[in-house]
Amino acid sequence: MKRLAFVLLVMVSVVGLSGCQELRETPAQGTLRLLDWSADTLNNIARQPQLKDFIQHVGTARAVMILPAMVKAGFFFGAEGGSGVLLARNNDGTWGYPAFYTLGAASIGLQFGIQDTETILVIRNDGALRAIIKDQGKFGADLGVTMGVIGAGMEASTTSNLRADILAFTNAKVGVFAGASLEGAVLARRR
Repeated sequence: MKRLAFVLLVMVSVVGLSGCQELRETPAQGTLRLLDWSADTLNNIARQPQLKDFIQHVGTARAVMILPAMVKAGFFFGAEGGSGVLLARNNDGTWGYPAFYTLGAASIGLQFGIQDTETILVIRNDGALRAIIKDQGKFGADLGVTMGVIGAGMEASTTSNLRADILAFTNAKVGVFAGASLEGAVLARRR
């Protein structure tokens, strides 16, 4: 029991610290760093041959959320967290200004390990975008394997809108993680 409590404490600490801003940065510097990381993430995922469908889905997306550093740890119970940028399309088809969010997730299932991934959530319709902005949550199932620096995946999720209206494209940067889980996440807007 003590070992399980220790593992859970370590997972929560890692996830909590992953969403923190560097102490030496001003909020403006942290914002610019997050925007730069988000642009790099977009380019990295677009270059992955196993994620070739990504470009097709972004072309028809209502919005995208780019999460450049999502840290996930799990041992039956899991936790995940990171910060990112939400970009929505304007009525004329151009991309709007970024909104900043933090994602925190908890999961349960057959899962083991720790990983750092870059993730892009493709929000496919107005209902999903409204649900994220209003309810700030997503629910889904995840199946994936990460070993070392090799790993990529796609996940389908739903919001409180209760349709498969979000596609998650992930590229593992580093870590060892394997498992299948049910997951619930909260997206909180940052000021």
